[in-house]
Amino acid sequence: MTVQDVRAFNRFYTGLIGALDHGRRLYAPYTLTEARVLYELAQVPHLDAADVRTLLDLDAGYLSRILNRFEETGLIERGPSQSDPRRRRVRLTARGQEAAGLLDERARERVGALLDTVAPADRPRLAEAMRTIQDILGEPRAAFREIALREPRPGDLGWIVQRNAALYAAEYGWNADYEGLVARIVADFAEDHDPHLERVWIAERGSQPVGCVMCVRDEAPGAARLRLLLVEPEARGHGIGDRLVGAVIDFARGVGYRELVLWTNDVLGAARRIYQRHGFVLAAEKPHRSFGRDLVGQDWRLDLHTSDE
Repeated sequence: MTVQDVRAFNRFYTGLIGALDHGRRLYAPYTLTEARVLYELAQVPHLDAADVRTLLDLDAGYLSRILNRFEETGLIERGPSQSDPRRRRVRLTARGQEAAGLLDERARERVGALLDTVAPADRPRLAEAMRTIQDILGEPRAAFREIALREPRPGDLGWIVQRNAALYAAEYGWNADYEGLVARIVADFAEDHDPHLERVWIAERGSQPVGCVMCVRDEAPGAARLRLLLVEPEARGHGIGDRLVGAVIDFARGVGYRELVLWTNDVLGAARRIYQRHGFVLAAEKPHRSFGRDLVGQDWRLDLHTSDE
């Protein structure tokens, strides 16, 4: 491959994208960059302004002007960051979500029209070529954008049990007692849960699950319990754990829980730091022997009426 090959492909791709926006109506009334900012905010509900700047490689001043305009027109609201009080969290309002949805609908229509010109037999080859370019030339931060949070599909609950057992055995030497505990938690959820008050999230990259978390009712009235947060080793460092915990918090607050609680062990330092970033407070800790190891169990709590605002 030569430089000329890359430049030729770039000219072709730029022309193709321009054809998609025939009449310059695809992003109206926004610029292309403004549309990209709206798209990122719609994909990831918990983003700081610094995250948006990194994802889109934007100048800080330029992004600030865009966000100021969005705030003035009621598309976003800003507040203290969950992870760093020096940062500002950015969240789409209902009006902003509507605007992002309209842009997404337009884009889907244009891309759909383009794909209609591709023979069905050629589409798998085209998709594979696109994935190959992304895999070879993509930057590490792209992995953050590619993560989707979804509800579990058949087989996913079994995956949660298997991956928890395998990872905790490999990383901390925990024995089969832990697998038994996870299996009971998952089985209880599968057999009897209220979908309006309890939920499981699977973090997926491509077609592969790379993380999970659960929100279930706690024994204490008005309290929900966060359980089984897990991120695969190769997917760590991209904010997936933060997104999973943020999804639980939003859900628990949205359905009316007053408090979110969890139990963990002091050896799980990375998870503990995520909980602290989201405002959880250590309520109690106690030594115990479980899973074949001497551990220190910890109870953490989050007051859903006072945090995040």
